[in-house]
Amino acid sequence: MPELAEVEFYRRRWNAGLGARIETVLVHPKAGVFKTSDPALIVSHVTGAKLVSSAAAAKQMLFRTGKDGWLGIHLGMTGELTVQPADFVPRKSDHLVLVQRDRSLVFTDPRMFGRVQFHIGSDAPEWWSSIAPAILSAEFTVGAVSAFLRRRARTPIKPVLLMQERFPGIGNWMADEILWRAALHPKRLAGSLTAAEVVTLHREIIWVTRHALKIIGSADTPVTPDPPKSWLFPHRWQNGGKCPKTGAPLVREEIGGRTTCWSPARQKL
Repeated sequence: MPELAEVEFYRRRWNAGLGARIETVLVHPKAGVFKTSDPALIVSHVTGAKLVSSAAAAKQMLFRTGKDGWLGIHLGMTGELTVQPADFVPRKSDHLVLVQRDRSLVFTDPRMFGRVQFHIGSDAPEWWSSIAPAILSAEFTVGAVSAFLRRRARTPIKPVLLMQERFPGIGNWMADEILWRAALHPKRLAGSLTAAEVVTLHREIIWVTRHALKIIGSADTPVTPDPPKSWLFPHRWQNGGKCPKTGAPLVREEIGGRTTCWSPARQKL
């Protein structure tokens, strides 16, 4: 599933259409991505409007259309945003196409675990305004993290890091990367971390987020780039993968319902 940095990467693609009028809106109205929105309303309200701005928060994207249109997109597991020619013909998995004079902005989702949301109004909809404060914001403090861990004291730290109400945008690979850098075993109970370990965890969450956005989210390439080999990321799915810091074998196991990778030599339980 695309995480914070990948979401930013895909959002930037549609920036090619900012300031341009949306001539036509094409949808597959019965597609599952519209389960929380009315595709007919999107077509009627967005057609003729300009694409004004874009933003990303957590795992969601927002595109402002005209003065009062709020178009939200969640990529789910297999969603993708692309820019295609103006005469593009939608395929089976292309569920939303914003046709402009010089291009088509396409949302594709083969498995339809993503979603399209739409709101009309002067104020932001609840599904956007209720997203937790960004990790790189001033509200993401050591105290806020510590308090959240105490409330989840008996839960392993790996699934806690995936809770979007405190760690918006963090997904499976980012959580593994953070814990590896913090030298914390993913099965450690959240309430067992010392004050010093919470400070370290907070620091690594910010570091991984900032650098993932720089490497992946800001990339100007056809595909999302991978972090360098000094990260856990390039090694976590390799059979016989080795820890970049210790050279010792990595382990993969399901924790909290998610496949998790860690270095036993570095992350001791």
